[in-house]
Amino acid sequence: MSIWYAICGAIGGEFLSMNFMRNALLAVLIMAPLFGILSTMIVTGKMSFFSDALGHSGFTGIAIGVLCGAVQPMYFAVGLAAVFALLFCFVRSRSSQSADTIIGVFSSTAVALGIFIATLNGNSFTKFNRYLIGDILSVTPGEIGLLALVLVAVLILWAVISNGLILTAVHPQLASSRGIATARTETVFTVCIAVVVTLAMSWVGLMVINSLLVLPAAASRNIARNVREYHLYSVLGALGCSVAGLVSAYYLGCSAGATIALYLAVYFAVTFCFRNTRS
Repeated sequence: MSIWYAICGAIGGEFLSMNFMRNALLAVLIMAPLFGILSTMIVTGKMSFFSDALGHSGFTGIAIGVLCGAVQPMYFAVGLAAVFALLFCFVRSRSSQSADTIIGVFSSTAVALGIFIATLNGNSFTKFNRYLIGDILSVTPGEIGLLALVLVAVLILWAVISNGLILTAVHPQLASSRGIATARTETVFTVCIAVVVTLAMSWVGLMVINSLLVLPAAASRNIARNVREYHLYSVLGALGCSVAGLVSAYYLGCSAGATIALYLAVYFAVTFCFRNTRS
């Protein structure tokens, strides 16, 4: 971190004069590519609502962790979200119901259970507000290190399964005929989403985290002409909007997560206009 602080000090400016802002900027620089990469897989795999449902299960895990008196309830959230993802894959593979129906069942159950546990015995819901809105300024160097490890793991996973995942999303039968273990590939990916969503929830906010996982790829799809551009524009768009959102939130005194989501919405609107121009 000392090297990063030295770089920020060399750049100068009020925005980078405080360590908590330096931490927040570094966290954003790590999280943005993470969201950009996962976004392409989520949009291609038509799992937009699933990432939102995972956030709800993560909140339930946090509520359980707080109820158990855990020092780090986030670990409960990660564990429950992973179990939630595995259970979802199990039910979907053995049900004739559509994926969005099963997601709705899991999501509504997770929300109800989380609120039930959080308000049990008349407890106040106020202490859980940070998970709904997010607070990127509270990120610590240790958590940034954890995010960096997750980013490396996701990059490795993306390099290994991205082609198989895309083919599975486009044509499951063809993927199976080519020897791709479609069920295992989707299960590994869903667990990956669960971990990322849960870890980022306290910094980005449950209310807007799904926007960060959908909008980068949705915007990229408007202007990309091939798969390489699709991934590149998603990562660059997430990175640019995230940095702009953090800086704007600092000067406006508002939620960084919500501001980033709004920048991504503008990014989608602009690319949509270019798409119409090109057609």
